[in-house]
Amino acid sequence: MEEKNRAELDRIKLAAQEDWRKELKKKIPTKERMKIERIKMPEREPEERNQDFFEVNLGLSEEQAMEEARRCLDCPNPQCVLGCPVLIDIPSFIKLIEIGKFREAAKKIKETNSLPAVCGRVCPQELQCEAQCTVFKATGVSVAIGNLERFASDWERKSGLVEIPSIPPPTGKKVAVIGAGPAGLTLAGEMVKMGHQVTIFEALHYPGGVLVYGIPEFRLPKAIVYEEVDYLKRMGVEIITNFIVGKTATIDDLRKDGYDAFFIGSGAGLPMFMEVEGENLNGVYSANEYLTRINLMRGYDFPRYDTPVPRAKRVAVIGGGNVAMDCVRSAKRLGADWACIIYRRSKKEMPARIEEIKHAEEEGIEFIFLTAPVRLIGDEKGWVKEIECIKMELGEPDSSGRRRPIPVKGSEFRISVDLVVNAIGQRPNPLIPLTTQGLEIGKWGEIKVDWKTMATSLPGVYAGGDIVRGGATVILAMGDARVAARAMNDYLMNQS
Repeated sequence: MEEKNRAELDRIKLAAQEDWRKELKKKIPTKERMKIERIKMPEREPEERNQDFFEVNLGLSEEQAMEEARRCLDCPNPQCVLGCPVLIDIPSFIKLIEIGKFREAAKKIKETNSLPAVCGRVCPQELQCEAQCTVFKATGVSVAIGNLERFASDWERKSGLVEIPSIPPPTGKKVAVIGAGPAGLTLAGEMVKMGHQVTIFEALHYPGGVLVYGIPEFRLPKAIVYEEVDYLKRMGVEIITNFIVGKTATIDDLRKDGYDAFFIGSGAGLPMFMEVEGENLNGVYSANEYLTRINLMRGYDFPRYDTPVPRAKRVAVIGGGNVAMDCVRSAKRLGADWACIIYRRSKKEMPARIEEIKHAEEEGIEFIFLTAPVRLIGDEKGWVKEIECIKMELGEPDSSGRRRPIPVKGSEFRISVDLVVNAIGQRPNPLIPLTTQGLEIGKWGEIKVDWKTMATSLPGVYAGGDIVRGGATVILAMGDARVAARAMNDYLMNQS
């Protein structure tokens, strides 16, 4: 493990030995804490929420958060921290919530996480920090770390007590960040806290990346994203929108303008296609276009925002990840009488978060498993009217560790549809690699990096997030950015 990571973990372990925390353990012994049931996240009713784009989860009350925090054992060797890509001091912020110090809890989270209100809503905690929780390993039900992170950050924001950290004197070094998504925003926050001058160049007209164009309002309200971005601006980060690096200016051009180091966090905005007959029919969309119209262009808020968004009665979404869930649940909210997920494996293999699958099922979404599209059929005017599918069965595991789907001969059938959304994945946009000489690229168009530093093949140029991973999670992108920030700072401070 990297030395700086070791130092952070040692600091977290030492914090567990503080006297006030020892007193808490005496007041509520471990056996009593283990008996406390997990507090269920309050939610809106499915029949109500699938009619609009207001947030589904309502958040914990102060009393609920303090009760949930009592379930944390404050382990002397907290494995939950190792499960967090940005190494949040999870036991400390939870103990602070337990004693009602909500503002201090939020500050503790922000020591390593610049976007806590976002992460508390969209991170797959069940696969990361919560999967490593000692309570989970003992009882099968983890401490609700993600819900508590959301509570602390929401409490701070609503209280109006958001505190900007002190910024050290300027180093005189200039950093250019390409892309205002989770990776770029995190890198910017880390670097400005080190005293560097940071400018983010964003291609779209709003910062936020996938947080604003990809994730629907009912899962992540955009006002929260903008407030997190505003926090970074108040720290001193400059954000320039409508600036396409590779067209408006290249990395070489920016280097001539005096930038000393670069971070590429431009994401993976290039859709992958099904490559089946009829994919060019009207009424067939990529998930990127469909969600961008709805979210970034606020097509869901018609007629206040007059963005053309297809509204259909029978919708099929192809794919099994979080993006597919976002598409199909949005379609339902836009008036679909029937909306389904078509996925070539079984429910067990779906990569989407358990919570998103549960919410979709509650909202009336139909799941058609072990099925793959083979042809899209149009009417005489060129609009999709049917999707022809074939049944699948699972064979041996493939490179992903999931069992490979195999077509069942002669099992074809058709489904009547008037809208199809392809959500089978995306690849990195090739614009920056094509306009940056010497940047080493992998076979899928991803930028190659040294994973220990996130350094690319070019000196002073780093990258992270979906541009190096393909489609991944918000928190993994943020973890990449923190690794890159450390290495970039060392690079800058060792320059003559």
